[in-house]
Amino acid sequence: MYSTGLAYLLWLFSGCGALGFHRFYLGKIPSGILWMFTGGLLGLGSFYDLLTLPRQVRLANLEKRMLEENSLGRWRDTPNGRTQLISNSPNNEKESNEQIILKIAKANKGILTASELALSAKISIEEAKKVLDMMVSKGYAELRVRQSGSLVYAIPDLMDQHEPLVD
Repeated sequence: MYSTGLAYLLWLFSGCGALGFHRFYLGKIPSGILWMFTGGLLGLGSFYDLLTLPRQVRLANLEKRMLEENSLGRWRDTPNGRTQLISNSPNNEKESNEQIILKIAKANKGILTASELALSAKISIEEAKKVLDMMVSKGYAELRVRQSGSLVYAIPDLMDQHEPLVD
């Protein structure tokens, strides 16, 4: 996480913001370069940063947390390099991992594997396993063993009661 104190320290050591070290620290590379070549927009940008640095640090920390949540499947990188939230809204073109899980489970009488989810959601098997394990921890799914000994995830609401599983 970014520190407001360190951001102010970098602001101070970069000539009261004129060289933009604090902007590089917060991941604002293009504006850091602009600050460096224009002396902090002739001092006006540096003064603005003096007043708004705590808010800029909060926003940078929020963005960093958002990117970390990508591993939970809540956020996706789009082809143009931006990050967007995958919502459960029916108006959203992209489906959430939970919606994909439910569709697979419904088609397979309530049963699915991490491999099936990874293939359908275009995510890694590790990420698919994390999402499925999260659903198990929340009580929406169960981890079961087939008679063959393979592990599967079961969605009890969608299960065919005649599926032979061992608890």
